[in-house]
Amino acid sequence: MKYELRDTPGLVPIGLYGFQHYLSMLGSLILIPLVIVPAMGGTYEDTSTVVSTVLFVSGVTTLLHTSFGSRLPLIQGPSFVYLAPALAIINSPEFQGLNGNNFKHIMKELQGAIIIASAFQTILGYSGLMSVLLRLINPVVVAPTIAAVGLSFYSYGFPRVGTCLEIGAVQILLVIMFSLYLRKISVFGHRVFLIYAVPLGLAITWAAAFLLTEAGVYSYKDCDANIPASNIISDHCRKHVSRIKHCRVDTSHALRSSPWFRFPYPLQWGTPVFEWKMALVMCAVSIISSVDSVGSYHASSLLAASRPPTRGVVSRGIGLEGLCSVLAGLWGTGTGSTTITENVHTIAVTKMGSRRAVELGACALILLSLIGKVGGFIASIPEVMVAALLCFMWAMLAALGLSNLRYSEAGSSRNIIIVGLSLFLSLSVPSYLQQYGISPNTNSSVPSYLQPYIVATHGPFHSKYGGLNYFLNTVLSLNMVIAFLVAVILDNTVPGSQQERGVYVWSETEAARREPAITKDYELPFRVGRIFRWVKWVGL
Repeated sequence: MKYELRDTPGLVPIGLYGFQHYLSMLGSLILIPLVIVPAMGGTYEDTSTVVSTVLFVSGVTTLLHTSFGSRLPLIQGPSFVYLAPALAIINSPEFQGLNGNNFKHIMKELQGAIIIASAFQTILGYSGLMSVLLRLINPVVVAPTIAAVGLSFYSYGFPRVGTCLEIGAVQILLVIMFSLYLRKISVFGHRVFLIYAVPLGLAITWAAAFLLTEAGVYSYKDCDANIPASNIISDHCRKHVSRIKHCRVDTSHALRSSPWFRFPYPLQWGTPVFEWKMALVMCAVSIISSVDSVGSYHASSLLAASRPPTRGVVSRGIGLEGLCSVLAGLWGTGTGSTTITENVHTIAVTKMGSRRAVELGACALILLSLIGKVGGFIASIPEVMVAALLCFMWAMLAALGLSNLRYSEAGSSRNIIIVGLSLFLSLSVPSYLQQYGISPNTNSSVPSYLQPYIVATHGPFHSKYGGLNYFLNTVLSLNMVIAFLVAVILDNTVPGSQQERGVYVWSETEAARREPAITKDYELPFRVGRIFRWVKWVGL
C-alpha cells in the first residue's frame, strides 16, 4: 500500500497532527525517566526535573533531525535501547555503597558515558563508516535485534504490575481493548482508540485509582503511606504496606512540589564524570541504537516516500543522532537520544508523514517542558501504571522489530532459523551470565526486577583487568547485543539471495528505479532544499 505525505494547509490543523504524533507516543517519551530515576535513588522532584528535561531535549533534537538529519518525519527521544545498559551502570558495584547523594553522582557517570558513546556514533555516521556497516545490515538482522530490546525487560514488566494487580491488570486490558478490539472505530474521521490507546488507558485507570483512594479502599487504620517500610512496627500495617505504597495515587508529592516555570539547562546535575569502562558499554550500545534507527528510516521512508532512503541519508541521520545524544548527555536525560521506533506505527496508522507537523509538535513540546507542573504531573504517575504501560510498549517494540521481516522472505527456512536462534540466544546467553556465580540462598538488597543488571559483580569473566571484566560481563548480558551479533554473523555467512535477505528492497539500486512520491524539499539538494523550505515557512 502506498502512503502519501499529507500536508494540511494552515498552522493549526498541521500543529494538531504533529501534537497527535507526540501524544500517541506518550509512553516512549516519559516512561524511561520514571524507571531510571527511582533506580538511581532519585526523589519525585528529581523525576519531575528529568521528565521536563526529556521533553525539552526531545523537542530540540527533533527539530534538528528533521532539518539537518535524515529529514524524515521522525521524532527523536529517549530510547529503550539505552535503558538496559543504563540500569547496568546504575547497579555497578561502586555505586552500591553510596548513601545520600546517589542520584547526582550516578547521573554524572551516565552523562559521561553517553557523551563519549554519542561522539563515537557521530563519527560513525559522518565519517561514512555507517555506509560500510550498512552492507552487513538488512531486515533479517534488524528484526531480531529490535525485538530483543522489547523482550529483554520481561523481568520488570508484570512483576511490578503484580504489586497492585487490580489497577495494573485493568490498565493492560484497557490498552489491549482500545488498540485491538476498538481499533476500527472512528471519531470525526480519526481512529481515536487505536492512536491514543496508551494515553486513554492511562487516564481512565488513573481516574479509577484516584476514586478508590479517595473512597478509602486503600486506607488502613493507623497506617501512614509516608512512613518507610523499615520503620513500620505494626504487623497490621506491615501486611498492607505494599498496597498502601503501590495502589494509592496520593503518595507522590511531585506535582505539589514542582515549580510553575523551570528552564532545563546543560550540566544541571554537575560536571559529567568520564569512566572508560562505562563509556565502552555505551559505545557498543550506540551501534545497536544505530541499527534500530536504520530500521526506522527504511520503514518510515518506504511508507511516506515509497522508496528506501539512500546511504547518504542514513549516514547523515546517524551522524546527527550522535550529536543529538551529546545534547541529551549534556542536559542529563539519563539516556541517549534516537529515533523513536513507535513513530513508524503512528505514521502507518494516521497515514500522515509531514515533517512540518512533526516540527510544530516539537515546538509545542518545548513550551510544555518549560512548565514545571507538567513534569511534576507526569512524575506523579503511580509506579504500577508505569509498569502496565511498559508491558504494552515493550510488547509493541518487539512486534515492530519483527515486522521488518516483511521486507525479506519471512517464510524462508534460512531466515526462520537465523531469527529464531538470534532471539533464543539473546534471552538464554544473558540469562547464563546473570545467574553465573550466584548462590540460590544469596540475599541481595537490590530488587528482584533489577538483579539481571548487576552481572558486573559476578559474571564469568575474571581476568586481572577489572575494567575489561566489567565491559565483557555487562555487554554480553545485554539481550540486543547478543541478538545483533548472532544475526549479523549468521546472515552474512549463510548463503542466501538478495531478495531472500531483503537486501533487494533496501538497496539504493531499487530506490533509483522507484518513482518518488514525497515533497520537493526532500528531493532537492540539501542546502537548496532548506532555502525553499524556510521560504515556504514564512509564506513568501
